[in-house]
Amino acid sequence: MKTKPSAPARRGLLAGGNWIVDQVKIIDVWPQPEQLANILSQSQGTGGAPYNVLVDLARAGAPFPLWGAGLVGDDDLGRSILQTCRQYKINTQYLGKTQRAPTSYTDVMTEQKTGRRTFFHSRGANALWRGEDLDFRKIKARLFHLGYLLLLDALDQPDAKYGTRAARLLAEAQAAGLKTSVDVVSEDSDRFGRIVTPALQYVDYCILNELEAGRTAGFKIRLPDGSLDTVALRHAAGALLQKGVRELVVIHFPEGAFARTRKGEDVWQMSLRLPENYIMGTAGAGDAFCAGVLWGLHEGWDLQRCLLTGVCLAAASLSDATCTAGVKSLQHALGLVRRFGFRPPLEPQD
Repeated sequence: MKTKPSAPARRGLLAGGNWIVDQVKIIDVWPQPEQLANILSQSQGTGGAPYNVLVDLARAGAPFPLWGAGLVGDDDLGRSILQTCRQYKINTQYLGKTQRAPTSYTDVMTEQKTGRRTFFHSRGANALWRGEDLDFRKIKARLFHLGYLLLLDALDQPDAKYGTRAARLLAEAQAAGLKTSVDVVSEDSDRFGRIVTPALQYVDYCILNELEAGRTAGFKIRLPDGSLDTVALRHAAGALLQKGVRELVVIHFPEGAFARTRKGEDVWQMSLRLPENYIMGTAGAGDAFCAGVLWGLHEGWDLQRCLLTGVCLAAASLSDATCTAGVKSLQHALGLVRRFGFRPPLEPQD
């Protein structure tokens, strides 16, 4: 009796969304209107969820295939993105080029003393990308990571059946057998419910920072004194699951990370106790954390190990003003634990 050959196992990460070139400027102070600040140094680096996550994974040594999806302009910045992908062996067959808009870029103004960032963003070609060239039935990846919702104009548009075009794209990926994950841009607006919530029904892994999670779920996760409200944090994670996330919600913040599964498992992981002079800039730390978690999810690691990998890659990224140049190998990132140790727990330990 002949048996039908089984389909080959999916492997690898496809990341789509914002492809941005960051122009990172270190400034001495944030100026008042009509006042002057000095640019102390400037560097160019990667920006945007797929670009940062894929380069972080490549630099850290992820042992599975990497694909990029999105749109860049037919210009020098677009060519630099494609060249960087070739350098890191990131497959660009789904990364298109257009003459209708320039490559997106962001001026990242970083205060030297505090590391606080302010972003001036040109949406560019990213605003046009709809993912219509993605046939997930033919794509061999195991995971599809989409980001940033709220910063992809065409995908943020309404869809009669799914709520948004991004939700439709995620539903198509799930229907073809891929696991899906999303990230969101941090903005001060009331658009989260309208744009982010519809997508959550087609998301397996939701990975957000505390601001984004709070805005989407309707909770204030920071207390007036700036400390983390761990009760509100847990409620926000539960609310995101109730809004449709299928398997896992991960919320990250400077103090560490918290995860809650559909089965009700809660996992905490504190971040590293880094000295102030170690941190050269915080741009890209969230994407580095996301890269570490996705690496672990792809490989089937336990959730604690996934979060540990995330906070270690995030710590590595903080050593450079650009988003990804601070990430070296995974072994190097994990070695930072021995060097610096962890912050104290936010909640009493059992």
